[in-house]
Amino acid sequence: MSGETDLIKLYSGQILQLAAAIPHTERLDTPDATVKKRSPLCGSTVTVDVVVRDGAISGFGQDVKACALGQAAASVVGANVLGRTQDEIVAARDALKAMLKADGPTPSAPFDGLEVLRPACDYKNRHASILLSLEALAEAFDQIKQSDCA
Repeated sequence: MSGETDLIKLYSGQILQLAAAIPHTERLDTPDATVKKRSPLCGSTVTVDVVVRDGAISGFGQDVKACALGQAAASVVGANVLGRTQDEIVAARDALKAMLKADGPTPSAPFDGLEVLRPACDYKNRHASILLSLEALAEAFDQIKQSDCA
């Protein structure tokens, strides 16, 4: 398969549709935590604002400046993040990382839409961008826990 055909497969219509329809792009005025993550390889950034009530995300906003793959991941995450707990976010992040790096299983529902990013397994330089949203959310939960303990 030629490199050009591989790229066409990687940037499928479904990925481009997700990238064009990222939910929750309004930043929150009074989040419990804000985390900005940057991929050092490509410069993609994702900033998330999170409100957590009773251990679950009740408010979410994001600013996504990433490649189409990072945008698609942020779209899937954003569409499914409300009501999720720290354990669910960490499990989704770890599953996505395993899917990309070791051809592991697709993350469980509600994050199973991340399966669309499986063709990026062979593009290690794209993995960090794809993981930004879930990594930022996991860090936001850690920040909230630390501030609750302070």
